[in-house]
Amino acid sequence: MTELKYDYAKKSDISELVRLRIAYIKSDQGEINDDDLISMTKQLSPYFKKHLNNDLIAFVARTEDRIVSTALLLIVEKPANPHFINGRVGEVLNVYTEEVYRNQGIATVLMRTLVEYATNNCLDRVDLSATNDGYSLYKKIGFVDSESSYKKMLYMIEK
Repeated sequence: MTELKYDYAKKSDISELVRLRIAYIKSDQGEINDDDLISMTKQLSPYFKKHLNNDLIAFVARTEDRIVSTALLLIVEKPANPHFINGRVGEVLNVYTEEVYRNQGIATVLMRTLVEYATNNCLDRVDLSATNDGYSLYKKIGFVDSESSYKKMLYMIEK
């Protein structure tokens, strides 16, 4: 197996981040219809260009020619409260490893690096929504089940 290098994505990696974001969504949600795929692809490149290494940090594992695993940390600043005194929290997105590289500890390395980054950059906490496949990895890293008196909800805007 090719030796991997762990680092942060750069602007020159945006096409790889788009490719892996779409691969992640397909693995999580199934096939994407053509219209959605076109719309997502059109949005993702400018999004990464604007946010990468500002409020979005992409932790990656790469071979010589491509990125094979990612974990994204979206940093959100909120008004402080007792649960986030600094007002800075992280949200983990898009933890994905190409199938041939899975079960080798790559995502564990990326997630440990992500948590270390969050700690060193004064984030109060890091949130994530775990898939069944990722749950044990996150527990091993130190994430705990979130309990709240609030009910998580969302409002979908009709297009």
